Amino acid sequence: MEFPKVDEVYKLLSEKLESWIEGGITLLPNIVVAFLIAIVFGVIAKVVGNVAGKLMRRTFESRQIAGLLTSIIKAIVLVAGIFIALDFVGLKGTVTSLLAGAGIVGLAIGFAFQDMTENFIAGVAMGIRKPFDIGDVIEAEGVFGNVKEINLRNTLVETFYGQLEVIPNKILFRNILTNYSYLGYRRIEVPVGISYADDIEQAAKVITDAMNEKDYVIKKEETAVYAESFGDSSINLLLWFWIRYPGEPGFMVVRHDAITTVKTVLEDNDILIPFPIRTLDFNAKGSDKLNTMLIDRDESKANSHSSTSPQSSAGEKASDGSSHVDEE
Repeated sequence: MEFPKVDEVYKLLSEKLESWIEGGITLLPNIVVAFLIAIVFGVIAKVVGNVAGKLMRRTFESRQIAGLLTSIIKAIVLVAGIFIALDFVGLKGTVTSLLAGAGIVGLAIGFAFQDMTENFIAGVAMGIRKPFDIGDVIEAEGVFGNVKEINLRNTLVETFYGQLEVIPNKILFRNILTNYSYLGYRRIEVPVGISYADDIEQAAKVITDAMNEKDYVIKKEETAVYAESFGDSSINLLLWFWIRYPGEPGFMVVRHDAITTVKTVLEDNDILIPFPIRTLDFNAKGSDKLNTMLIDRDESKANSHSSTSPQSSAGEKASDGSSHVDEE
């Protein structure tokens, strides 16, 4: 096998190096411009990031979401600058390959982390819509409590039993969510029963007047008492009134005070809150059988008493006889 001569190798390398130098000199202006483009886009990314950061912090309660979205915006600007710079140098094929690769990688990540991605997107969407804020009282999927923290993937809710529930954001985004703090007020209902002998309108008036004297009651013109139903031993009424929510005093404190107030005002006005009552009607249908059973029971008791009477009489006589013998 014959090896190439040293002169030939040197000549080949020289020609190649010369072509590279010529190409570099030709591309030098483009390289400088591309470098300047990258610097300019870096500055733009920093400025855009600062502006976006301020907007995100105003929009989102969660610093994590605000910071992540700000970083994504900065990265998009930087990547756009790099692609433009590469294309300016003449590496258009490289740019196309990078874009295709990024698309494939993004698709693979989306499938691999579908649940995480869905929770993240739901968290961002909720951050924009703001169905609730930190500190709000919400109820969703059987969880009822105060919102403590809103993260990228989940929301932390502290229940009124002292438990910390972690709810995925996609569940809060998809399902029915009740926000008790959104409007700033809440209605309280207190059921109460009065006797059939008492006047419904009088009871409603004294209860309404007493509740409207409370400082925690708002929308006093909407405080009302309604007759709800006929109970077994009472007319069932329902008291409605509004309070600020969340606020002080708390919901349970207000409800306790309302029940105490209703009981006191009804007692002061001689309106009875009845106990359960059972009335037996012996003239109703089927009462003949009941009467017969009662008569049979009384006769049985009478017969039992009469059967024990002779024994007691004999005992008395025996007692008298023994006494007489002793005397003799």
